[in-house]
Amino acid sequence: MEEGVHAGFFRYLAKPIQVHEFLDTWECCSELRHTDTSSGVARNKGVRKIMIDAADILNAPILVVDDKEANVELLQGMLRVAGYTSVHSTTDPKAVCALHRKNRYSLILLDLQMPEMNGFQVMEGLKEIETDGYLPVLVLTAHPDHKLRALEAGAKDFLSKPFDLAELRARLHNLLEVRLLHLESKANSKALDKMMKELEASRQRELALAQETQKALLPRFIPQLGNYKIHAFNNPTRPLGGSFYDILQRSSGECVGVLADLSSKGMSAALFGAMMQGALRTKFRTGMELPQIRDGLDALLHEKAPGLEFTTLFLFTVGRDGTGQFISVGKNPAHLYRAATKTIEQLVPDVPVPEEDGSFTSSQPHALHLEKGDILVVSSDGFADVENLRNHRFGEERLREIIQREAHLGSDALEKSFLKAIQDFTMGTPQTGDITFVIVEKSH
Repeated sequence: MEEGVHAGFFRYLAKPIQVHEFLDTWECCSELRHTDTSSGVARNKGVRKIMIDAADILNAPILVVDDKEANVELLQGMLRVAGYTSVHSTTDPKAVCALHRKNRYSLILLDLQMPEMNGFQVMEGLKEIETDGYLPVLVLTAHPDHKLRALEAGAKDFLSKPFDLAELRARLHNLLEVRLLHLESKANSKALDKMMKELEASRQRELALAQETQKALLPRFIPQLGNYKIHAFNNPTRPLGGSFYDILQRSSGECVGVLADLSSKGMSAALFGAMMQGALRTKFRTGMELPQIRDGLDALLHEKAPGLEFTTLFLFTVGRDGTGQFISVGKNPAHLYRAATKTIEQLVPDVPVPEEDGSFTSSQPHALHLEKGDILVVSSDGFADVENLRNHRFGEERLREIIQREAHLGSDALEKSFLKAIQDFTMGTPQTGDITFVIVEKSH
């Protein structure tokens, strides 16, 4: 037994093995294993690789508790001979908790049989200090029947009286090594937790900045161009989305606009969306025709992000007289409300045909003409794909019903009806797609 402990065994079980003692020993050894395996965290901002050497063990603070002064002096002498440099003692068990709260000993050698307050009562007090449940206690007892009770009370090991120097040295070394590993692991856990909180706070700040930047790329003010009323709305499903819109007026007086939604979401989609917006603005201002704009976007997307595609891309132009063009690619149609007949026309998107090099055939523009009171509604597929608490889809039919019911009241009323319908339908249900729409009304 002594040879095994001296060789570095953490604990031993005497045959015949008692079930309760086996279970307690197993739990204690599991704590050691957990402490040891959790020490392999990377060093960063106070997180260190745990290394316990002989000097750490010999310099660890130890408290000897026994009501008999002779026993205290004997243990202190044995510990000093073994090389321990920070040995403290008390013969008053009532003072142990206060001393440990102040000094945080690495190990407490605790006698069980003491008047007024026994070792079991002392351990109950120590549990209020060591809130993680680890009691750094080695009990001292001359009664074998107290060993199991002490282990169940939280002690990490026991030492039988009379003391054997070799066994004392081996047990102290093993227990102190475990205790110091536990403390280092605990400190590393706190440092790692602090580091992770700092990283998360930094990520949230960067995300908020990116979100503000993305919002700033959208038109700050929707241009109201002569005889047109224009409304736009964008609500990304994540802090950073993949949909955007843009509307501006060319020097010729012509209005040109876009609503686009990329197949991805998050940071990557936001970056590519910003790149697309910059490219579009340049193309819009140069007076480039819609087919060339569309081809340029396809080429840019194919070169920079071959895995992405447009789930919605609607480009349009409209002049002062209501005459214009549009190109639509994606999944969902745009809607054109005719005030004169109170009917809705669907502007069905083209189906792109892939070429051998991975690009797509050029989309041809379609004629667009708005009369007084006509309203063009363009939306991302995320609008119709909105879901409620029962996972029911908002759908194109409900969208058309709102247009049919409200469009005769004008674009202002239609926008308010859209927003209210989304709110009432979803009831705060998280969505998977960006909700974006543009409304263009020829007011006169």
